Amino acid sequence: DEELMECILAAADISINDIVIEVGPGLGILTVRLAEMASEVIAVELDSRLVSILRGKLASAPNAKIIHADILKVTPRHLLENYLTTPELAQNYKVVANLPYYITSPVIRLFLESPWKPSLMVIMVQKEVGEAIAATPGKMSLLSVIAQFYSKPAIVAYVPAASFYPSPKVDSVVLRLDVYPKPFVEVANIESFFDIVRCGFCAPRKQLRNSLAKALEMPGSQVTLMLEKAGIEAKRRAETLSLR
Repeated sequence: DEELMECILAAADISINDIVIEVGPGLGILTVRLAEMASEVIAVELDSRLVSILRGKLASAPNAKIIHADILKVTPRHLLENYLTTPELAQNYKVVANLPYYITSPVIRLFLESPWKPSLMVIMVQKEVGEAIAATPGKMSLLSVIAQFYSKPAIVAYVPAASFYPSPKVDSVVLRLDVYPKPFVEVANIESFFDIVRCGFCAPRKQLRNSLAKALEMPGSQVTLMLEKAGIEAKRRAETLSLR
C-alpha cells in the first residue's frame, strides 16, 4: 500500500542524516525507500528466506545492512556498534517496525529500556495494542505506563485490515513514539518503580488498596497509609492513574 508506506515515512520524518533500525522488513518494500532517504539502514529479519530476498533487492544499496537475527536476542547497542559504517552517529537513531502482536511489548521495551535509546519509533501494531499504548487515565495498562514513561505516543493513522493481502483478522494503527531525553517523571529507582506499577496492575479490576496489599503481602491498612501519603485514593484502580 503506497499510501501507507508514505504515511510511515512521513511519521518517521526520515532525513539524509538519519540512522534507521527497521524491525521485520519482510519483502523490503519499505526498506528500499528507507535506504534511499536515510544515511544508513539496519534491517533485522528473522526469516532466512526473506533475508535472501532482501539481500538481493538491496544489493545496490551499500548503506543498507540486512541482519539475519531475532530482534529479541540482540541489543540496540550491538546492532549499532557492529553494523554502522558511521558509529559516531550511533547515539541518535530511529526505529521503524511492523510488529506482530506477540512481540509488540517486548520490542518496545527492548528499545525504550535500553541505555542506547532511539530518538523516535514509528511502529505499526494491532489497533487494540496501539490504543492501549496511547491510552489516557481510565484505560491505562502496564504497557501504556512503560511507553509513556519513556516516550510520548500518538496514533498517526488507522489502517484497516483490507489494506493488506491476504487481509488479517484485525485492523492496525501506525504509532509514533517521540522518545524523551530522560523519563517523563523522575523516580529514585526505575526498577523499583516498575515493580510497584506491576503490582498495581496484577489485578486491574481491584482497588489499589487490595491489589497492592496482595502483591506486596502487606496489610491493607499499611497500603492505605502509603497511598494517602502519595496523595492517591486507596479506592482507585491502577488504570485510572496518570504518570503525574
